[in-house]
Parts: sequence; C-alpha cells; structure tokens
Amino acid sequence: MPTETVIHNTPLAGEHAALGAKMVTFGGWNMPLQYAGILAEWEDNRKRCSIFDCSHMGEFIICGDAVACGLDRIVTQTIADMPVLTCRYGVMLNDQGGVIDDCIVYRLTGEAWMMVVNAANIAKDAAHVKAHLSGNTPFRDASFETAKIDVQGPLSRDVLKPLVPGIERLSYYGFEVLDVAGIRCIVSRTGYTGELGYEIYCPWGQAVEIWRRILKDPGVKPTGLGVRDVLRIEMCYSLYGHELEENISPLEAGLDKFIDGNKDFIGKEAVLRQKEAGNHRTVGYFVSGSRKSPRAGHTLYNGQGRAVGTVTSGTFSAGLNAGVGIGFVEKGENVLEKKILFGDDKTKTEGMMTRRPFYKNGSLKK
Repeated sequence: MPTETVIHNTPLAGEHAALGAKMVTFGGWNMPLQYAGILAEWEDNRKRCSIFDCSHMGEFIICGDAVACGLDRIVTQTIADMPVLTCRYGVMLNDQGGVIDDCIVYRLTGEAWMMVVNAANIAKDAAHVKAHLSGNTPFRDASFETAKIDVQGPLSRDVLKPLVPGIERLSYYGFEVLDVAGIRCIVSRTGYTGELGYEIYCPWGQAVEIWRRILKDPGVKPTGLGVRDVLRIEMCYSLYGHELEENISPLEAGLDKFIDGNKDFIGKEAVLRQKEAGNHRTVGYFVSGSRKSPRAGHTLYNGQGRAVGTVTSGTFSAGLNAGVGIGFVEKGENVLEKKILFGDDKTKTEGMMTRRPFYKNGSLKK
C-alpha cells in the first residue's frame, strides 16, 4: 500500500492566499515561495522590512538540569552555562559525527529550554532528543501549537516598537516574553537573513492577528521562501539538506566554532578523529565571474579542469550582481582567490574562491 503524504498548512495559509502568494511544498508544508518577486522582496529585506511566515519550524520544550537530563550532551555547544533569556546555535550529531540537524536552544528559565529545529526534521529530531534524554525528563513537541513570524530588515526595530513595548532592550541572540499587539509571545533578536531582525513565537490561533497588525505598516512587505534562500546564501548560512546532512560532519561544514571540545557530546569521538586526520573535504565559497549562477548539484572543477567537488547551494546575488555558490571541495583546492569552474561536462563557468559572507553590508548587529 502506498504511504499517504500529509502536507501541513500553517495558521497563515489563508493570509498567503489572500495576498496572492505563489505556494510550494517545502519540508512537508504548504509555504509561500514569493509574492512580488525575488528581486523586489530582496530590496524589501535589505533596505526596509520583511515579514516571513516560519510557522513550519519545530519547537520542543524540555525541562531539567541541562547536564543531568542529557540535553547538554545532545548539542555540540555547551548549553549548561547559558544565561537565562539567551539563545545559542548548535548542531546535533549521530555517533558517526554526522549532522542530524542544526538548532537554536533558548534558555527559558534555570531548568526550562526551547529547542527550535528544521521543519522537515521535526519527527526525526524529536525521536533523537527523547532517546537521549535521561529518565523521565519532561519533553513536549510544541511545533503544532506554536506559530513563528519573522520580522527582518534594517527598519524592523522601528516597525515593531509601537507594537512590542520593550523590544529595544533585546540584544543580539537575546529574547524576552513580550506583548506583541497585546498577545504574550517569545520575541528573540535572531534571524536568518543577515539583517537586524526578530523572531516572534506566538500561539497558533493568534498568528493571524499578529501578522495583520504588523502588515498594517505600509513599510512592511510579505516575503517568501524564495528570497529567504537567496538571503541566507548571501550570508553563507548552512541549510539542512544542502550543507548539512547525516553524512556531513560539522568540521566539513565549517561549523568548528560551534563545537565545544571541552565537554562531552554525541559524536565527539568521531569528530575528534576526523580533526586529527585532517584530510577531510571542506566547505568553500565562490563568486561567479558573471551573472551566471551555480546550482546545487553542479560539479566544481579546479583551474586544470579536474573535478574537485560539488555545489550545494547557488543563486544570483543582487547584492554582488553576480552568481555566488557554496560547495564542498577537496581540502587542497579550498584556497582564497583560487580559480574555480562550476557546471557540467558540457558547460563550465569560471569563478573564484572567496571569503564568507558574500554580502557584507547587512544591519544584523546594529
């Protein structure tokens, strides 16, 4: 018997339809790809203010001492020393050191935590976390009761000030429980675009009210997943299914700074062995010599035409007016300003290895 695939709607599905969004299936969810078009939405985000529906993301609530309950061992970053009302990015690994998922952990109180994970991995991540929590540690999958609305862009603070008293207090990677248009929400100063921004976690049934109130500001524009991917590639942020997979280690993915080697975590031995051997592939970043853009799956060739890697993400960057790409290459080929070619057997386009991020003019920490 064929397995029925269930596609979920966020609480904002009707709003997207009313706004004329082009919809796609992403990670098991019916999501807006774009409204006014990729370039127009890029301008909105980089210069003004965008609003995204990210209710498809997963949220887990875990209660307990981080070390005693096993949570600290599940994430590569140290969780136990986080101050209350702060967030921390990390990854969860399997025993072989491959990435099960990346996540952001919120410390709600001394012994209460919220873990935010990728939409397509909610069930897998929940099983992994529960399997490694000790004893009867309370765990709740709050993904289908928590909506998430992201407000991103250099004007996002100005837009939210009238609706969210106290928002100006939030520091980068900090959060508070605040009223958003009179509704109690978790509001964090985090995001995925490289711009100043906020992520609002609200009750599922009140997402429409918050969405409409924010969109009353004519300076705010709805923005889809299409430009979100362009924005994250311009910032060289990893995406699960592209730069992160269960057969990719955080060392290969360039996430070394999110690994705390002074504590125990699942997959640590495998990661340390790979680090000691030092011959693993590494993620690299390159700029096309033209407006022609690389695509995931393209082969990467060195200057002599030998295949040395694979593109994992690529797009046209409006910020650079050129194609940009991320991919894994043999370690000796990942050299700054070295010539690289991308494409296939028939067509190859020249580019150059460069530093991350591609886009350097964001308002992220302003």
